[in-house]
Amino acid sequence: MPIAEDTIREALKEVIDPELFVNIVDLGLIYEIKQMEGDEGANNVEVAMTLTSPACPAGPQLVAQSKEAVAKLEGVDEVAIQLVMTPPWTPDCMTEDARDQLGIF
Repeated sequence: MPIAEDTIREALKEVIDPELFVNIVDLGLIYEIKQMEGDEGANNVEVAMTLTSPACPAGPQLVAQSKEAVAKLEGVDEVAIQLVMTPPWTPDCMTEDARDQLGIF
């Protein structure tokens, strides 16, 4: 049975960018969440995410933590994180909460 996308996004909010100290959802790094039924009714989740820059040193850490956060949800069998760079991330992707935390108006 599919999990509400809001539930997955809430789990991903546990992942904090170690340089900006803001969660990856509010930073606008999560582009898409897909759920697919796998073998024998398994619930597989695929997350398309980006980084603030292609050379982001925290990239591997953010991908691993994102996978862990979603995998902990009840009913999730497999998680795949797809790292995409198109469209490129810009500060416009951030939520108002993230802008407030970073002092960007």
